[in-house]
Amino acid sequence: MAYQRTEQTTLRLAGKRARILKAARDLVADGGWPAAQIDHVAVKAGVATGTVYRYWPSKAELCAEIVATVSTREVAAINALVDAGGTPAGKLTTAIRAFASRALRGRRLAYALIAEPVDPEVEAVRLVYRAQLAHCFERILREGIMRGAFPRLDPAVAAACIVGAFMEALIGPLAPAKGTGPRADRHLIEQIAQFCLRASVGTPETAR
Repeated sequence: MAYQRTEQTTLRLAGKRARILKAARDLVADGGWPAAQIDHVAVKAGVATGTVYRYWPSKAELCAEIVATVSTREVAAINALVDAGGTPAGKLTTAIRAFASRALRGRRLAYALIAEPVDPEVEAVRLVYRAQLAHCFERILREGIMRGAFPRLDPAVAAACIVGAFMEALIGPLAPAKGTGPRADRHLIEQIAQFCLRASVGTPETAR
């Protein structure tokens, strides 16, 4: 008779998997991708090294899931702001401020998700993350164009440009060797938000 997992066993295995994934994410948040060595993850999670490999055959696959998990949370946070009430311009600046603020609060993890060199498998998931973020901003731009608040640009292209702009502006400040304080962070966030808003609204001539 074939072995069938009980519900309790399934829950226990799922809990162990979640614990390992959290341990790996915490290591990345402290030291970037180099810190997520499988043996280090195992020690932090309190499991054998072989147990980690049972769930993820390679470090690259584990790191790719970290990106997928964290990015899902970040995209959900931005989508919630997009779905909230307000003007398109207000939504745009609020979403950008929120993303930049969250990134600067968890700067080491954010740097790993945005810019740190990674394996191709991880980079593929990171590109999906950027595309999902761009889709959030595309929704704002489409609403703004329909309401006459933004000029009639291709919203998909414009959204990709916005995401590229604020991520590029964050890379330097997020880098491990860079140290900024709360005042500098607030200035950076506001400058990024204002630049992206002006790029979206355009000049009076283009808005007509």
